[in-house]
Amino acid sequence: MSGFQPYAELDGNYSDASATACPWPVARDLLTGAEVYWLSTVRPDGRPHVTPLIGVWADGALHFATGAEERKARNLAANPEVVVTTGNNTMGEGLDVVVEGRAERVRDDGRLSLLATAWEAKYGPEWHFDVRDGAFASGGRTALVFDVRPRTVFGFGKGALFSQTRWRFS
Repeated sequence: MSGFQPYAELDGNYSDASATACPWPVARDLLTGAEVYWLSTVRPDGRPHVTPLIGVWADGALHFATGAEERKARNLAANPEVVVTTGNNTMGEGLDVVVEGRAERVRDDGRLSLLATAWEAKYGPEWHFDVRDGAFASGGRTALVFDVRPRTVFGFGKGALFSQTRWRFS
């Protein structure tokens, strides 16, 4: 999926008249380089839950880790549908990206080892993880790893020309 290029569709209702659709590689690069993402899940009683986290974009998906007893992990056990956002908090420039998809647990130790290497390369040695029994391990704690393969992604361009681009993956 890493070479997949979804079609970029500009929504003229929410874009300046001279705006153009944002190319997927621009959004993908933002997802790859972002330091912080915001994960939205739904509690079993239907209330929303949003939390900042770190993650790695690799192989066409966003990957994040969480303890099994954390609120987001418990929410995902009941409902794996999520929204992940990242971008910048100004109106005058940048691109905000919203990823809609399903969080799936990553259990393969080989894949987890590659992701652990990517985490450390992105965030530094303080984010070193060992891989044990289908999870990340560090400092006596275990973290479950999830991937979110996008179903739909929205890009909100800001600055001189406001735009709304949609990419569909399924």
